[in-house]
Amino acid sequence: MGHAHESNKKRIWIVLAILTIITTVEVGLGIVKPASLHLHGWGTSWLNWIFIILTIAKAYYIAWAFMHLEAEKTWFRRAIVWTAVFLISYLLFIVLIEGDYLHETLAPLVKW
Repeated sequence: MGHAHESNKKRIWIVLAILTIITTVEVGLGIVKPASLHLHGWGTSWLNWIFIILTIAKAYYIAWAFMHLEAEKTWFRRAIVWTAVFLISYLLFIVLIEGDYLHETLAPLVKW
């Protein structure tokens, strides 16, 4: 009948550890910038794709943990997550395609 008040300290430390690991990887890659990841991928370098994926994963986990999405109904979680996935994917598509087009168009005219 009475719910025991459970401490969220363990959960907070786990969230902190996961976000710290992802951020450390991002900062480490930003400082080191491995030459092997500067190869041109789809629309941008593989290093940039790693940053994009890690940033999206971190944003998703922040929403999951701090906006308490894990406790919500499935349809509500899906409505939030899939809307964000669609909008982020659309934005990435537009930015990468248009940026590549501008670079190809202006490359002969601009001294980089």
